[in-house]
Parts: sequence; C-alpha cells; structure tokens
Amino acid sequence: MAAKHIDTVFAERLAPRRAELEELFHSLYGDSPELAHFERVMAKAHADRPADLKHLDATREQDPQWYRRGDMFGMTMYTDLFAGKLTDLAGHIDYLKEQHLTYLHLMPLLTMPHPDNDGGYAIEDFDTVDPSIGTNEDLADLTAKLRKAGISLCLDFVMNHTASTHRWAKAAQAGDPEYQDYYFCYDDRTIPDQYDAVVPQVFPTAAPGNFTWNERMGKWVMTQFYPFQWDLNYRNPKVFVAMMSSLLHLANLGVEVFRIDAVPYIWKQLGTNCRNLPQVHTIVRMMRIMSEIVCPAVVFKGEVVMAPKELAAYFGTPEKPECHMLYNVSVMVNLWSALANGDTRLLKTQIDKLDALPDNCWFVNYLRCHDDIGWGLDEDVERQLGIDPLKHKEFLYHFYEGMVPGSWSMGELYNYDPASGDARSCGTTASLCGIERAIITHDRPLYERSIQRDLLMHHAMGFLRGFPMLNCGDEIGQLNGWDYKEDPDRVADSRNLHRSKFNWKNAAKRDIPGTLPNRLWEGMADVRQMRSDPCFAPDAWVTTWDAHDDGVLAMVRQAGGRTLLGVFNFANRDATATLDSIEGVSLPRTVALKPYEWKIEAC
Repeated sequence: MAAKHIDTVFAERLAPRRAELEELFHSLYGDSPELAHFERVMAKAHADRPADLKHLDATREQDPQWYRRGDMFGMTMYTDLFAGKLTDLAGHIDYLKEQHLTYLHLMPLLTMPHPDNDGGYAIEDFDTVDPSIGTNEDLADLTAKLRKAGISLCLDFVMNHTASTHRWAKAAQAGDPEYQDYYFCYDDRTIPDQYDAVVPQVFPTAAPGNFTWNERMGKWVMTQFYPFQWDLNYRNPKVFVAMMSSLLHLANLGVEVFRIDAVPYIWKQLGTNCRNLPQVHTIVRMMRIMSEIVCPAVVFKGEVVMAPKELAAYFGTPEKPECHMLYNVSVMVNLWSALANGDTRLLKTQIDKLDALPDNCWFVNYLRCHDDIGWGLDEDVERQLGIDPLKHKEFLYHFYEGMVPGSWSMGELYNYDPASGDARSCGTTASLCGIERAIITHDRPLYERSIQRDLLMHHAMGFLRGFPMLNCGDEIGQLNGWDYKEDPDRVADSRNLHRSKFNWKNAAKRDIPGTLPNRLWEGMADVRQMRSDPCFAPDAWVTTWDAHDDGVLAMVRQAGGRTLLGVFNFANRDATATLDSIEGVSLPRTVALKPYEWKIEAC
C-alpha cells in the first residue's frame, strides 16, 4: 500500500505539469530520448525520497509562503572555517539556535580539487561530499538535526561548470567525443574568437579570456570563470538530465534550498553575450516543475548579478514561476555606497526599482558573503544625479581600501584592472565599517561610531523586502583575517581576507556586557525583534519615503492596517527626516537622528 501511495502522489503531481514540462524539453532538445530518461530520474528520486522529507513536502505544499515569513533569519558560512567537518558543525547547532536562525547556507562542500577550487566552486563530483569535510551520511545527519532545530539547509548548485578534474572532463581530455560534447571544445580559434568578440570577460585580470587551450586534448575549451572550471554545454540534453539527477540526489540528502550559482550564464549561443538568454529561463522553469513534482519542500535561490531590469524574469510569473527568491546583490552594493558618501539617493532609487517588481519577487538581503563587493551601480541613474560613474566607482573601492582621506575602512582590492579602472572590494562588515581601524588606533570615538555604522547597516538591510542573511562572524564583529597572506595556497585571492576561521574565543564573549561581540550579538537580536512586527508579513506593502534629506533613507511597511516607519541616517552628521503623510499613511512630521542613527516607529 505504501508503494502504491507513493506512486499515486508522484502521478498526481506529474499529471497537471507533464504537458508543459515536455513542451519545454522539446523546445530545447527536440525529440531526444533523454526526456524519457529524465522522467525516470524524477520517478526514482521520488521513490527514494526519505519518509521524513516527504512529510516536509506535504507540509510545505500547504504552506507555500514559508520562506517569506518575518521570522526568517539566515546565515552563510564555510563549514571548515566555522567548525571543521560536518560532524563538528552538527555539534554547534545550539549556537545557531541561540540566534534563532531558520536558514543556513553552507558554502560549496562537494568533492573538489585542492588547492585550486575557487572556494569550492570547481566541483569534481556533484553527488559526493568532499572527504576533507565529511561524507554524504554526515550531510544527511546534519540536515536532519537542522530540520529538528527549525533550520533549512541551503547549498550551492554550481550548474554552469565543472572542475577540469571532473570525470566528464577527464574523459573529454582522453579524447572521448561523447564527453567533449558535454563542454565547448574546438580544434582552433575560429569559433572561440567569434565568442570572444561579443562575450564579456568575467575576470579580465585574474583569468582573461573565455577559452583555455588544453594541451592533452589538443582543443580550446570554454572557461568563462577560471581555466580549471569548464563551462557545461546545456545544448546537450544528457548534461541537463545528469545535473538534475545530482540536484535531486542532494535534495534527498535533506538540502532544502539550492543557490543556483551564476544562473544567467548557463546557456551559450554564438553571436550573443551569453547572458540572460531565453533558454536559461526554460531550464530554470523545468527545474521548478521538477521540484514541484519530486520534492516540493525545496526552493531555489538564484544568483543573478545583473541589472534590476533583468531580475523579474528569473522569478517567472505567478502562473509559471521559476526561482523562489534571488540574492539582493544590487541593494547590497548600494548600501555600501550610501555608507561611504552619506548619500542615499542611489540606494533609494534601487530599492524603489525592486519594490516595483511583482509580488512574486522575493529577496535574500545581505551585507557580506563569501564573495567580493562588485561596484555594479546603475550608471544611468548616477549620470541623472550628476555623478560620474567611473570616478564614483574609483572613490568607493579606494574608500573601502582605506586610501581616501577621512576613510575609516580597512579592506583590500580584488581583481583590479588598470585598463578599465575597475576593481572590487573585500573585507568583513566590521572592518569595512571602521571597527578594525578604531581598535588598532585606540580611537574610542571612532570605535563607537563604527559600531553604530555596523548596526545601522544591519537594521536597514533587515527592513528591506525579503529576509536578512548574516555572514558568519558578523554577529560577533569578526575582523579581517590578514593571516591569509602567509598561506601560499590562499595569498593570491584577496577574498580570503573575509574568509577566515571563526573566532570562537571572541564568540565566548557574546554574553559579556560591553564587549564588541556582545554589542553586535545584541544588535542582531534587535534586528530579529524588529522583524517580529506584523508589518513583516509575507504580503506586507513596502516602499521608500521621501525624507527630504539625501543622507536619510526612510521606508514604510504596512500590513493588516498597521504602519511601521523605519528611518536610517547614513550621514556622518545630525539629520532630520521630514515626512509627508498621505491618506492611509500617517507619519510623524519630523524625526531627529544623530550620525548613523536609525529609528523604528509604529505609526
């Protein structure tokens, strides 16, 4: 009876979705026999899905807005830097529960080459945990313990490329034409040159070009990111089905959220810039249908580092959804811009553009993560405001490098390109906000103001549409890890500045009043308390408000007849927000703010 019930559930979910799924598959792959293989893969994954996860599937089908609730609070971390192995991390779940986390994003932990793995984003085996971190059994045990603690586990699904040491790449290098068709391999530069003529470079300084010559294979292979990361050919249906099989395997180990890495890049077409092509959305839509059939508890978070006009497409439509949520990269960058120059105009404009997106659009908001800060600001808006985009970008990355007079920041440049004047920034939240410089220089006023900056940024981020995610260590004010410069395997990548081992000694001070860890810890608790207000309901109305002071960001939330006002002073001066009320939104006329102060008021 149990098996019959399982088959019935699968069939009931498949039936209303099958026609669209097959139509989408045919649109990419014609009458490929891989469609039947794909459907068998889905059926087997459902049959193999553990009973507790099937129970979670049924629960989430009745509560599809679960990831949009106000109590969602996330954290991202590297397993080894936080604790060591997966088993060690499982021993620290109480620390995560203490923060009332509901979402934990672990950086890539699948089998990878060492040391060249781009922080785990070069994967040798999509089905197996890296032995240095643990086993598949350890991962399944961890996800079960996290679920019991009310925490959903997120893992990256790096679907654009594999490591050059993946078994497919090894077979391709050995001359197997079947596996050479899993990638983009060419005998000469004719086609690579045609791609390079229009396809932007991801890392023009660190990894110039989009192709790498492979001596063993005697061919050029597409490598848009690093030479040891080979781009997959999704025009080959075998690639799509194999990758979906791996995703479902991880879902059955208890992964509840997949961060789809570099999703705009996954479809390549000669004569285009190979970004945001329609076929990308066909693939993501098929992934969404697949998850709704096999594992409806699972949600997808897209990494889409693109202009706001490109974002809505990655959510699909309410009738044909794609990603459940996206990383809020653009507002993250604008928060740091506003902090550096005390001007919130760009930030407000960016928030307005995202708030104008349809209701099905949802974001994971953050200040820092494993990656750098890429200064991708809206250049058209900058020009409208009389801001020179290149000069502004140069100001920002030099400011956070600590090289601008008056800067309180301590960070480093990443991927500086002298030809274009482009660069990105690295550093922890605390160090970028000035706390590290204040400690080194014994500057007490700077120390107090820097903590205020740090907490301002977290409260503003927490007030946005979506839910907040901390970078592990931000909750205790972790500083930069300059010791990476002593490690020959890490020194070449300045992003390791904010990829340092978690400071458990400092974490132990989180209950000692007046210490830096305690003040940041209590500050994060205040963010969570703020978000317990009914105005953080999934269907809340959120908008910016004119504060009549460019240094102040004002936002309004409404839900259930209740209004919540948030005002945030990004300027290093006293400010007064002057607010206009309208019908249905009654606000205080003025709100006085000290430098970097914020106020949250029910109206």
